[in-house]
Amino acid sequence: MKLRSFLSSLLIAVMVLLLLGGGVFYWIAAQSPLGLLSQGAKTPSAAIFVPKQAPAMVSLLVNLDKLEQFRQVVTRPQDRRRSRQEITQFKQSLLANTGLEYERDVQPWLGDEITIALTTVDFDRDPLNGNQPGYLLAIATKDPERSREFLQLFWQKRAIAGDDLTFEQYQGVKLISAAVPAGKKEAEEPPKKNKQKNSNTVPSSLFPLPSLSSAVVGDQFVLFANHPKVLRDAITNVQAVDLNLSNAKPYAQALDTLTQSRIGLTVVNLPQLTAWLEGSAAESTLNATGKTQALDIKKAAIDQKYQTMAIALGLNPLGLMADTALLTTDGKVTSNTPSLTQPVAALQYLPATSPFSLSGSHLDRTWSRLSSDLAGYEVLSKLLNQPVDSVRSRWQLDLQKDVFSWVKGEYALGLLPNFAVEPVAAKSKKQRAKLQRPNALPNDWIFVAQRSTGDATQAIAHLDDLAKTQGLSVGSLPLGDQTVSAWTRLTPTSGKNQAKTLQAEVQGVHATVGNYELFTTSIEAMDRALQTGSSSLANSDRFNQAIAPLLQPNNGYVYLDWIEGQAILKRQFPILKIIELAGKPLFNHLQSLSLSSYGIESGVQHSGVFLKLE
Repeated sequence: MKLRSFLSSLLIAVMVLLLLGGGVFYWIAAQSPLGLLSQGAKTPSAAIFVPKQAPAMVSLLVNLDKLEQFRQVVTRPQDRRRSRQEITQFKQSLLANTGLEYERDVQPWLGDEITIALTTVDFDRDPLNGNQPGYLLAIATKDPERSREFLQLFWQKRAIAGDDLTFEQYQGVKLISAAVPAGKKEAEEPPKKNKQKNSNTVPSSLFPLPSLSSAVVGDQFVLFANHPKVLRDAITNVQAVDLNLSNAKPYAQALDTLTQSRIGLTVVNLPQLTAWLEGSAAESTLNATGKTQALDIKKAAIDQKYQTMAIALGLNPLGLMADTALLTTDGKVTSNTPSLTQPVAALQYLPATSPFSLSGSHLDRTWSRLSSDLAGYEVLSKLLNQPVDSVRSRWQLDLQKDVFSWVKGEYALGLLPNFAVEPVAAKSKKQRAKLQRPNALPNDWIFVAQRSTGDATQAIAHLDDLAKTQGLSVGSLPLGDQTVSAWTRLTPTSGKNQAKTLQAEVQGVHATVGNYELFTTSIEAMDRALQTGSSSLANSDRFNQAIAPLLQPNNGYVYLDWIEGQAILKRQFPILKIIELAGKPLFNHLQSLSLSSYGIESGVQHSGVFLKLE
């Protein structure tokens, strides 16, 4: 054989091997659960069933089995058994009290999408029975025949249990329905001894089930709804394309800006959802004359700045990454470009043990923008203004005017746990829970503000004057190598010898360190702030791991260390108890949460949220 022929044959053989190897690698990568990390920006096919004005839609865009495999891959070997048990319990709960099994009856036909939507706040629009929310569940099927067998078995068991079934043909689709008899849910409730075990269930008033309906649409989806009308409307939405969410302009605009790989998507119509949650659209109320009081969602939409929120949920080897897009009602919001490319230096004064912190720059503009954005949302606005109103009523101090207005540089706010025990990070879960029980000691706060303008000196002097008008004494005292100013209240007390003495109660402390002004709620907190050194939050591995997946530049960070501070955070912010109740399976593995805003461009505000999981 000539050398040229040999080399040609060798080259062809190598190319064939490379192509085969590449194909095998591609097949392995496609089959691997790690492929979920980069599966692309999938969109929910079930959006065609959801109306444009639906308050909310949540979609899982991956098969449950592949999600389970991914979790097993990223879970430590010693924890995989517990992980499998948790997943098994979850699957069993999906079909509780139905007589069906997930592995036998659902797994063979379950596809790559599960979508649930709150389609309307009142599906019958009857003012006499109040508002009746409509719920739609769409499950993709990869085996239409098996999915039809599942529905047949499901309704057979309901018929045996005594339900009266109703059959209906609507636009070529067979609908099966059964009314839920009054009192049946009460009869199925667990006995009182299990009441505590089931205290984490969502109240049935939020998810009324007047009846249950199902249908198989084509060869793609199995639909369930809480009323036949909801199901009929969903089928109508498919044929009248102008009515469904997939053809809504805000929905398409939001998806165009969320290009990251995702396994889930949430879309919210903010005026509709907030009105429902706040009660103005969830139920009609009777006035003094007994007439139904109408609720105007359109008026709420006028008062609210944002129309649509979309959240794309993606997988990260350390947890979950959510990218959010907020669309304004008019699209005329001025663009805002963030400038921070790293955490602010003010974090060097917050101890690494701080379980909650806010940091960024230009607090004056940040507060003004937040107040304006949330003005039309009653619940969120109250939550934002509650601490400000509390300070105003207690100290006659207007935080926005007397503090926020002059903080034009960096700032950082941190919560400081005041446990009289050792740190709990190295403890077991049982020990950690025991040590984290709130005690009688109040928690401290540290606020760090950059003195970036000449107005800062005058503003801080004004705070001292305000303290004096409240009957506080303002004085200086040494603290290590630093001189600090303390606001104290002198109160008389009696000793054992009945001689009256004066006791100084520290109400607040502030000190100038370089070009920063530090404010704390106690001398102990100030001492810890001054001595953070290398053990500051800025140098904390836990903090830096939590913010690493977030994009830069940004507007700063909100950081919550759930492991270290869940007890004191629940006491400080009671709303966290409600949030934890709604997402208990997630909170069981939550280590930390971090959030950052990426600014506004073309009327769309982007943010990122990272949940670091165990």
